[in-house]
Amino acid sequence: MLNKITAFSQKISPNLRQIIGNTGWLFTEKIVQMGLGLLVGVWITRYLGPEQFGRFNYALAIVGLSVPFAKLGLDNIVIRNLARDPSCKNETLGSAFALKLISSLVTLVAIVGIIFLITPNATPANQETRLLVGIVAAGTVIQSFDIIDYWFQSQVKAKYSVWARNGAYVFMSLVKIILIQVKAPLMAFAIAMVAEAALYAIGLVILYQFNGNAIKAWQVTLKYAKLLLNDSWPLILSGIVIMIYMRIDQVMLGQMVGEKSVGIYSAAVKISELWYFVPSAIVNSVFPSIVQAKEISEEVYYKRLQQLFNVMSVLAYSVAIPITFLSTWIVTLIYGKYYAEAAPILTVHIWTGLFVSLGVARETWLTTEGLMKFSAATTAAGAVVNIVLNYFLIGSYGGLGAALATVAAQFIASYGAGAFYPQTRKIFIHQTKAITLLGWFSR
Repeated sequence: MLNKITAFSQKISPNLRQIIGNTGWLFTEKIVQMGLGLLVGVWITRYLGPEQFGRFNYALAIVGLSVPFAKLGLDNIVIRNLARDPSCKNETLGSAFALKLISSLVTLVAIVGIIFLITPNATPANQETRLLVGIVAAGTVIQSFDIIDYWFQSQVKAKYSVWARNGAYVFMSLVKIILIQVKAPLMAFAIAMVAEAALYAIGLVILYQFNGNAIKAWQVTLKYAKLLLNDSWPLILSGIVIMIYMRIDQVMLGQMVGEKSVGIYSAAVKISELWYFVPSAIVNSVFPSIVQAKEISEEVYYKRLQQLFNVMSVLAYSVAIPITFLSTWIVTLIYGKYYAEAAPILTVHIWTGLFVSLGVARETWLTTEGLMKFSAATTAAGAVVNIVLNYFLIGSYGGLGAALATVAAQFIASYGAGAFYPQTRKIFIHQTKAITLLGWFSR
């Protein structure tokens, strides 16, 4: 048996072996976080209760809407450039870091101003919300150091990012448990979130230096910064509309119904999105190989893309179908009777994962083809659908209406809108084959 395993492993190409190992590290990271998240996250949710938990998530949603401005859509652009030409490492990382740092500082100031505008009355609840938003928004500045993670991803060396992220996550999870035991206020958990981002950044810097690299060697050039922005601006717009239909539901729920409804809805969303690390981990690992496949041949290129879409759809079905029938039992078991209203919301929202997975996979194609502007166009339609449906459905159905709007928005943005553009119709067909499972039988 051991000989068979050895013989099989020898048949695997070094590139595939590296991808499998990289994916394994990403899975390890998320499994650790998922395990602790179920324990500590659920503990925090129960401890805070629907109203305070809702206030916290309302603040997260407000800040989340600004994240695309802070990130500048540079993630895949930087990874792509580094995968194609690692020799430009210092110029790429230095220019991208400078762009992210400046944009995150501007975003911090803007989001603090916005929260004061939408909470004009200085009630205790509004003051707490303002402070929460300010603290959480400060974390976006620290996340500028995520640029180091892009280097590790481009070199298929996710283990270093995993070490840094898991170290910070485990340590701060212990801190959060202590906060619960001493009955700490809500604000303490927001500070802990920012502290976790800071620890992760420190870990990335240390491991980057440990691998023989030097941050002081980074170069910031105006010319290269302009080139990055020229490629990334469509992804900035895409990121904005993505965050709108991913987070506007919680903002509108808070404004139209109340913070308790946000807490109930957020509890369902936490479960629904718990497995999203799986498609992200797979795509992060195979993205460099898809970029390289483009250089080999169109046949190999689209074959790998179809395989990726096939895997995404099967994963989504394997999660969504069981949870659809077990949502009441799952919610009650995890959160208790105070969150029972989250069950029907989970039943609907869980199907968002199918289109999220296909959308994450599609981004590899759009980025490789240099068609990032279509990412913005196709997701803009989804954002409009989400806002309109939220406006009409939340008033009548509350959180359930928000979940219906989110599924419809993801359907349009990640899949349906692709049928209306000649340039994206080909990939729409590949996605359709994956959704219908016919892709498993195509060659």
